[in-house]
Amino acid sequence: MPRALITGIGGQDGSYLAELLLEQGYEVTGIVRRPTSERYENIEHLRGRIELLQADLVDELSLVRALRSTRPDEVYNLASVSFVPMSWEQPVLTAELAAVGATALLEAIREVDPAIRFYQASSSEIFGEPVVSPQDESTPLSPLTPYGVAKAYAHFITGSYRRRYGMHASAGILYNHTSPRQPLDFLPRKVAHGAAAISLGLAEELALGDLSAQRDWGYAADYVRAMWLMLQQDEGADYVIATGEAHTVEELVACAFDRLDLAWREHVRTDETLVRGKAELHNLVGAPGRARTQLGWEQTVSFAELVHLLVDAELERLRGGATAKTA
Repeated sequence: MPRALITGIGGQDGSYLAELLLEQGYEVTGIVRRPTSERYENIEHLRGRIELLQADLVDELSLVRALRSTRPDEVYNLASVSFVPMSWEQPVLTAELAAVGATALLEAIREVDPAIRFYQASSSEIFGEPVVSPQDESTPLSPLTPYGVAKAYAHFITGSYRRRYGMHASAGILYNHTSPRQPLDFLPRKVAHGAAAISLGLAEELALGDLSAQRDWGYAADYVRAMWLMLQQDEGADYVIATGEAHTVEELVACAFDRLDLAWREHVRTDETLVRGKAELHNLVGAPGRARTQLGWEQTVSFAELVHLLVDAELERLRGGATAKTA
């Protein structure tokens, strides 16, 4: 039975990846920062099927101990400060987790067993404001945010260990991906939640920033499948994982409100404090050609299907909450 170790298992991607690996017959262990006895909402339904270990991602010795105790065949490094605006408020923590943490994990793998296959969660944020669109694996990196800069370091160090030590190390340059398991801070779920709340009479309006901003949005469960496929290849490499399509925030809003037969213009207002201005990134659209040809990866959920999935999940959540309060 193959064994896998996942950092950041309690997050959106970690929980979907754990489910996928269990379906593939893996023994799955997850590294968490907080005590293992605490509740992790996204993986509570997996508690009896996975093991959790508490370890510090920037402490190489604790990572060595985790690797020696679990002896994984594959390691997936998903731990990071994932909410990009937060990286401006916590730039040091962001650098420690995303940059130093990736290096410490690679060093720990090299010491324990260099044959372990390694996946690094990279991000479209490493491109910053690219000079070409769409972007592929050869597009120059030009990160602008602390999150993007830290992820760029991790991306480079993964390639460095692959070349220097011959390690099977891959980096997935993942574009924006979402699901009902993503925190409410993230725009797609915020919009879905707002639309659902308005439809149930629990709210009257939804405040958003720049409606013309564009993103390449995909479904998280599709994207973790690409992570697994990368580590099944003969050699490690870098892959862009994206839909190849850009959609505006306005399109996202219209699709969400249409799902509930609501006129979005009657409920959505622009809040200037939410407009990122110069911090807004543009032209981030991925070209997933390599992933499609070499990995055989394809997205299974379209943009409209994804938005509907988010809205339906929020409706169910809010209705369940209302029922519980009534009881």
